Amino acid sequence: MINLNTALQYIIIAIVILIILAVAIKLTRKDFAIKENKLINYLGGKDNIVNAECNMSRFKVILHDVKIVDKDAIQKLGAKGIVEIDNQLKIIFDSNAKQLKKYIDEIV
Repeated sequence: MINLNTALQYIIIAIVILIILAVAIKLTRKDFAIKENKLINYLGGKDNIVNAECNMSRFKVILHDVKIVDKDAIQKLGAKGIVEIDNQLKIIFDSNAKQLKKYIDEIV
């Protein structure tokens, strides 16, 4: 049988773990927003984005001018690959493509 002191210690440990998880989640969301703001800039700014779509890990964006896109910087943000077709880019990310589309839809 667990005595009162041991139970109290377990409760304190659980609370500390929950606080650490909450801080980690908050920092991850903040980093995501910073990363996505950079991506929008690398795509030529929000005025250069015509439309954005996502399919699994692929993020497709239609642009006014593909020439002003900084593809090297996009790759440094974590893109696994970039395919350019006419005025659109297909960018392969991990599982963040849906979050990315939602974020860009809010801004554009």
